[in-house]
Amino acid sequence: MKLNWGTGIVIAFGLFMTFILFFVFKVQSNSKYDNELVTENYYQQELKVQGNIDRASNANALVDKVRIDKESEGIQIAFPKDFDYTAITGKVSLYRPSNQKLDAEMEISLSSSNLLIPKSNLVGGLWDITVEWEYNGVLYRNKQSVYY
Repeated sequence: MKLNWGTGIVIAFGLFMTFILFFVFKVQSNSKYDNELVTENYYQQELKVQGNIDRASNANALVDKVRIDKESEGIQIAFPKDFDYTAITGKVSLYRPSNQKLDAEMEISLSSSNLLIPKSNLVGGLWDITVEWEYNGVLYRNKQSVYY
């Protein structure tokens, strides 16, 4: 059997398609390559966008703003000193862009105007920290990325 250039092109095209399909199936079947949305309830989160904008505006209007700092003991969240820390309620969300399994959420429970997230709860790398809190009926939202 003699191969001409047309047959060679068809064979090369077929091998290329097989090569591409092999990698598509490999990536889809391997759990190492997680194909997931950023959050489980993506569309429900999108409906809350205006509320998040209002909360962030309230937080930016404060004279003494919330500070999120990296310390040797962990990540420290400092609330305004002129607020009564016992009246502050809310939650802190730790989001790890590279691994959804490391995401965490904790309630704000203060014994001073500072909240410490211990380094034992953190893995080195980039963290998106969102603090949603309430004081005297006003809702606030602070968000910051920290490389720990």
